Amino acid sequence: MNKNMQISERGICRLKQFEGCVKINNRHVIYDDATGQPVPNGTPLSPGATIGYGHLITPGQDFSRGLTEEQATKLLQSDLTQAQDVVRHNVHTKLSQYQYDALVILAFNIGAGAFRKSTVLKYLNIPGFVSKKYPTLMSAWLSWCNSGGRTVPGLLRRRRQEWEMFINQ
Repeated sequence: MNKNMQISERGICRLKQFEGCVKINNRHVIYDDATGQPVPNGTPLSPGATIGYGHLITPGQDFSRGLTEEQATKLLQSDLTQAQDVVRHNVHTKLSQYQYDALVILAFNIGAGAFRKSTVLKYLNIPGFVSKKYPTLMSAWLSWCNSGGRTVPGLLRRRRQEWEMFINQ
C-alpha cells in the first residue's frame, strides 16, 4: 500500500529544520547532539557526536574536514533509508504524502526499532485499538518527548509540529 512512497522534498526540508545542524564557514562540522556545540578538531568524539542533519558518527567515520551542504543532504538521504523502510513495511493503512513524511520524520528520530514497537504503529494498523496508557493516537505520538525520564521541551515542541504535519499537511 505504501511500499513505493518516498519522503517528499517538503518532508526533507521539515526534517532538516527539526534536526538542525552546525556550520562554520558554511561547512557542516561535527557537533555534540546534546548541546549543539561544535566539537573542536582533534577532540575525542563523544557517543553523541553528530554531523549534518542528525547523522550520529560511528567509529571509523572521519568527518574532520566537515561537509558541504550537498554532502550533508546526501548523507541525510542515505540515513533516511531505514526510517522509510520501517514505515513502508510496517504501516498497513493507506497514507497521504504528508502523513508518510511525518511518520518517516518520527521514525528517523526515535529509531526504526522503537517505531516498530510503538503504540503509534498499533493505532495506525489495528482498527479500534485503544491503549490504556495513551488513549489516542495523538497522545501516543506526543509521548515520544522524553529523555532520561524527563520531558524535553524541544522534543515536545517537535512532536507537536510532527503531529500537526500528520493531521493537517
